[in-house]
Amino acid sequence: MTQAPAPEPSSPAAPVPPVAANPGPAAPEAAARAGMSPGAVRIVLWSLAAVAAAALIASLMLWQKLSTIQEQLARQSADAGASAVEARALARDAQDQARETAARVAVAETRLSEVALQRSQLEELMQSLSRSRDENLVVDIESALRLAQQQAQLTGSVEPLLAALRTADQRIARAAQPRLAPLQRAIARDVERIRAATVTDLPGLLLRLDDLNRLADDLPLLNAPPPLGSTRHAPAEAVPADAPWWQRVLGATRDEARRLVRVSRIEQPEAALLSPDQAFFLRENFKLRLLNVRLGVLARQVDSSRNELTAATQLLHRYFDPTSRRTQNAAGLLQQVQQQLRSGELPQLEETFGALATAAAGR
Repeated sequence: MTQAPAPEPSSPAAPVPPVAANPGPAAPEAAARAGMSPGAVRIVLWSLAAVAAAALIASLMLWQKLSTIQEQLARQSADAGASAVEARALARDAQDQARETAARVAVAETRLSEVALQRSQLEELMQSLSRSRDENLVVDIESALRLAQQQAQLTGSVEPLLAALRTADQRIARAAQPRLAPLQRAIARDVERIRAATVTDLPGLLLRLDDLNRLADDLPLLNAPPPLGSTRHAPAEAVPADAPWWQRVLGATRDEARRLVRVSRIEQPEAALLSPDQAFFLRENFKLRLLNVRLGVLARQVDSSRNELTAATQLLHRYFDPTSRRTQNAAGLLQQVQQQLRSGELPQLEETFGALATAAAGR
């Protein structure tokens, strides 16, 4: 351990007169030596005693005040500690309540979203239920016309369109609403335009093609022997019933000979050379041409259908008997199909759909 340095000598100061703690009999002598009278000494002593008493009283009062402050500080510290404990308890309760509140808010938000969804669905339902009769009528007419347009595209006939337009006109007339008068006028214009349009009668055309397909198996070929009683037979001489027996026998023999040998003129040499197998394939080729015509009509390919129909007509006139009634019927059906085969587009209901859009918008 290091030794503490010695205290430095204090600087010279003014001489302080010694004060006796307990003045005795020597005080008057000292005061006399100092040149003071006894009265002055007493005054000084009493002054010093008063100062000491005042200092003592001040010390006591200060000590009492400090004790009071310490007690107050102790009480405040105890109160602060209790308050801190209570605050921590309240903070824990607040945290628990905050967690519970957050859970309740989450559940409330979930229910609120469900209620909002149900409200939107209810509003849509109310809007659909609150439609007026006119709006429902416009929607129904538009749906019926679009369905009729699809049927017309599939069948190639304008009858579905005309039927749908007539039904729509009747429903609008029964409604008797002035707001739907432009729609009724647009329907009338579309009906006139559809009736004036040139459109292929597809159902009738297909029926004629079916008839031709059925006739193909029964058409007589040009090199086939004619049936009895046909005009292609040479006229036979009639034998009287009262003729002699030898004359009747001679007439019957002559008729049988004519049936065995037939002489005819054929303009197409290849038609006379057809074998039975080739005749079968000829009929199948003729029916295949008719089938191609049907497919072309259904596919709206009018040019290819006309070419196939021309080829079928050439086959009919080249290889089949033109004097037969069935061949003539088939030729007539082919000619009718050729006349009905037109290249016309189905008319569109543009004015009616425009008027429907205007009516649906409420204008």
